[in-house]
Amino acid sequence: MCLVGVSRSESRLRKARTDLSNREIAEKLFVSENTVKTHSSRLFDKLSARRRTQAVQMGKELGLIP
Repeated sequence: MCLVGVSRSESRLRKARTDLSNREIAEKLFVSENTVKTHSSRLFDKLSARRRTQAVQMGKELGLIP
């Protein structure tokens, strides 16, 4: 599992665990919804996750998020 660059997406992962929609995450981070989707997709690839919930669980297990 390649984790290079995961820390750059850590804030998006933290927002994802709060059950916010992509639009709500984008508003809180002052980025476009498309940017959130792109970061999420890249993070899922790096974690070999298929879903947001799976990525959040893996992030917790790896100590990336509390």
